[in-house]
Amino acid sequence: MSSRVILRLLALAGIMTPISLWVGQQAYGWMPEPASEEALLVDNLFSFLTTLGTFIFLGVAGTLLYAVLFQRAAKYDEGDGPPLEGNLQLEIIWTAIPLVLVFWIAGYSYRIYDQMNILGPMEHMHRGEAIAAPLVAQTPESTDPIEVHARQWVWEFYYPEAGVTSTELHLPNHTRAKLALTSEDVLHGFYVPAFRVKQDIIPGRRIDFEFTPIREGTYRLRDSEYSGTYFAAMQANVVVESAAAYQQWLTDAAARSPQPGLSPSYTEYQLKVENRDHRPGWKTVEPAPYPLVNYPGSPELPEPKL
Repeated sequence: MSSRVILRLLALAGIMTPISLWVGQQAYGWMPEPASEEALLVDNLFSFLTTLGTFIFLGVAGTLLYAVLFQRAAKYDEGDGPPLEGNLQLEIIWTAIPLVLVFWIAGYSYRIYDQMNILGPMEHMHRGEAIAAPLVAQTPESTDPIEVHARQWVWEFYYPEAGVTSTELHLPNHTRAKLALTSEDVLHGFYVPAFRVKQDIIPGRRIDFEFTPIREGTYRLRDSEYSGTYFAAMQANVVVESAAAYQQWLTDAAARSPQPGLSPSYTEYQLKVENRDHRPGWKTVEPAPYPLVNYPGSPELPEPKL
């Protein structure tokens, strides 16, 4: 490889690098505001992959553009190109570079997943030292997890220590949230975009799931799996509040008598039955009726504050 070609490649890399870094920084604004420790880690990984992908895209597109502009055949030249044999040096380069990138991406991705630690406590030894997740706070080991029950098509949350049931999930800020996910019928998906965490809920299994909220506010829980006709209506609010407000909410909710909770899918189904808005002969699973809970919550997200 001639020195001229090397200089051109270095100049191209010098142009592509700041552009790729800039695009990678812009990637942080492409998703909702991060509201959990895990979201910060996922956003860092997404920015890294966006930077790397931009660099590769610019390199490939730049090479093609250079070939189109400066390596074109002469006008009316319909001859074949020179009969070149394989270039061992070039083949080694284009094999080694993707191999290094794959191992780099895999190693970084695994480290992020290891730090997230969302499926219960784990410790991995590296050079004789335990690598722990960078959590803001930990809940005491004696704290019973919040039970998350999924069914077609409604979420229900049970707080064992307070004896409270709700169709709205409340969590204390800066405290490790510990959930126990179960499904009563089919496969569901626990997904909160602002938290960047997602977990499939498998029927017949209890799945321990953890994350750490870091920003107070109200967020939306969605069913990320196609679990049937009304799966898009299987949503619930997730309220992150201060520890004092959370304890006060538990106290107030425990004092309430059981009442029908929220179930948008059942409400929609009842309206269709009343209005006979259905196709004859088309069978569907009837949504679960309104669960009896201490606190039903709000059906929609609050209006944003200006």
